[in-house]
Amino acid sequence: MRYLPKLFENNRRWVAEKTSVDPDFFARQQNSQEPPFLWIGCADSRVPANEIVGLEPGQLFVHRNVANIVAEDDGNLQAALQYAVDNLKVRHVIVCGHYGCGGVQAAMGDPVEPPLEDWIDHIRRIYRDRQAQLDAIEDMDARWRKLCEVNVAEQVANVCASRIVSDAWRRGQQVVIHGWIYDLGSGLLEDLDLTTDGLRAEPGSTDDGVATSSTRDSP
Repeated sequence: MRYLPKLFENNRRWVAEKTSVDPDFFARQQNSQEPPFLWIGCADSRVPANEIVGLEPGQLFVHRNVANIVAEDDGNLQAALQYAVDNLKVRHVIVCGHYGCGGVQAAMGDPVEPPLEDWIDHIRRIYRDRQAQLDAIEDMDARWRKLCEVNVAEQVANVCASRIVSDAWRRGQQVVIHGWIYDLGSGLLEDLDLTTDGLRAEPGSTDDGVATSSTRDSP
């Protein structure tokens, strides 16, 4: 503990708190994981996935990157999605963006240095495709917020179009895809009403009460 001793101190305090309430907590953790949710979110340090949805370790399988992008050529993301759907059998995939996303803001401005620029280009393409709609929003903060929402919608569509999820739906596996956004200023989540289970023709609900529907038009 020569370096960053405070973090080790925090870790030991956390372990003590957990085991004081549930002595077998870590014994159960090491044997298996059966999370019902995959969270695809932004790497932003202000958006801690488990905390903002109030879930314990083991309940949420998490993949995070800059601006919560779901790219077909991102082996890391695709491997996480494959493992979550095929091995862990998650029931829900949540794509969660956030207002005030720096990656989204960068895509509205001048090019930045690679490799970040290569990554941000995924969002630049979204911006170019919707430029007339977005540029009609005169207030820059409102335009930024809208692009954050549009980005979530695009990434939800990318999850739905992935071979991994398409194959799961074809074999009858229930995987529900959701698009959410988080407000840094209030700490609240918003459902963007993008939820789909892919195969069901009519809206319904899963056995844990989460409504499903076909994907709506992008916001």
